[in-house]
Amino acid sequence: MTASLIRTRYAPSPTGYLHVGGLRTALYNYLFAKKAGGKIILRVEDTDRTRLVEDAVPNFIDIFNWLGIEFDEGPRIGGEYGPYVQSERLELYREHLRQLADQGLAYPCFCSAERLQQMRDTQIKSGQPPMYDRACRNLSAEESARRIAQGEAHVWRMAVPDKQLVEVQDLIRGDVSFESSTIDDQVLLKSDGYPTYHLANVIDDHRMKISHVIRGEEWLPSTPKHVLLYKFFNWDLPRFAHLPLLLNPDRSKMSKRSGDVAVEDYRRKGTLPDALINFVALLGWHPSDDREIFSLAELVSEFSLERVNKAGAVFDTTKLAWMNAEYIKRESDEELTSHILPLISESAKSELSERLEFTVATLRGGTEAYQSLADRISELAAPLGETDAEMMALLESAEAASFLKEFTAGIEAIPADTWNRFENLADSFKELAKASGKSYGMKGKTLWMTLRAALTGQPHGPELPKLIGIWGRARTLQQLNTAVHYASQAISE
Repeated sequence: MTASLIRTRYAPSPTGYLHVGGLRTALYNYLFAKKAGGKIILRVEDTDRTRLVEDAVPNFIDIFNWLGIEFDEGPRIGGEYGPYVQSERLELYREHLRQLADQGLAYPCFCSAERLQQMRDTQIKSGQPPMYDRACRNLSAEESARRIAQGEAHVWRMAVPDKQLVEVQDLIRGDVSFESSTIDDQVLLKSDGYPTYHLANVIDDHRMKISHVIRGEEWLPSTPKHVLLYKFFNWDLPRFAHLPLLLNPDRSKMSKRSGDVAVEDYRRKGTLPDALINFVALLGWHPSDDREIFSLAELVSEFSLERVNKAGAVFDTTKLAWMNAEYIKRESDEELTSHILPLISESAKSELSERLEFTVATLRGGTEAYQSLADRISELAAPLGETDAEMMALLESAEAASFLKEFTAGIEAIPADTWNRFENLADSFKELAKASGKSYGMKGKTLWMTLRAALTGQPHGPELPKLIGIWGRARTLQQLNTAVHYASQAISE
């Protein structure tokens, strides 16, 4: 097949958020098509009217725009094979259903939901796979027509042929065979007039000239039904490729109920789109070498279905956090500041003001997500919480009280312009700390822990010279004066 004829599609159902598994399916379709110079189509499969979620489609489109995945045809884009929303193509499906019925390849089923449930329960109890027992398949054409004319509720099922071997040629799993006796007489058209996935997706894939159907492994058992439908219509088959399952760390199947599986969740937490694309691309596909960091363009160049594994891929959030940190490292301080600005508390923005970019540069090391850095900055700008008792005990001596008074006076004497030159401020802080400490026999760990107790009341935190640059002159002196007052009171009691 020539590159110009390669057409793939991503066909989500608007029944909720975009699952990370759906993102991987869309991404692999995109990478495969773009590498071959082909096209990828976005098609909305909204025939399950009971589960529709308002705004799901605009949300999908917004997320793909955020990720940088551009479709060639689809809703809002257009194309020569539209409309690209299945609810707008109902007459097309009914027309094809009539063709199958006229050939005896589809038949009406009048069984009630209660009868079908009772049938399934009986089959399960006897150890049989639950399948339709074909009760209505034996009705005469005259009786079926009479009952339809009387307005009796019914669905249309496909008439699966007996004693046939249905073969599926899969680009990832090789040839897979199914005995037709194991294939259910699938419902094709529901009683509400809407098609099921099986009928609609086959018709649309053919009409939209889809060359490769790349989808999740969970659709492999349904593929023989689709192969039969292609044969019923006398259409050429597309190439099939079924992607491995996504697994939780305990190797259980990752479902919509498995923690954070919505792309929106990761976007909200500050995962970078490039990092998420990079991470998801490696869930089941491996490049030709040990490289792990790829741009979207590089993924297009490297991708091939031959390197997609059959085995399930573990969704490791630790690996995603590492990868996101790698992408954050590549951002300049200015870029990172602009990205986290909307996530920082308003009080912190006001408190830090012109020192915000310095704060970001000081605290960014090891950042795995925008939100975590924004939270840390907001926390540092907020009033101090409860102090550590052991740390505060370091201030309860005459030497500590005298040292802090001298050190605070020195900090107050630092020229205003030095506070705006952070490197010079750090040097001044260190020199002043050592000089004041020498006067009272304080040095090393005792010196720095005493200062940390005075400034934060906690044993851990940012380097003190950088911390005062983040806080600025007023906040630093406020903290030191509070510590001097505490130390003075402690020795007077």
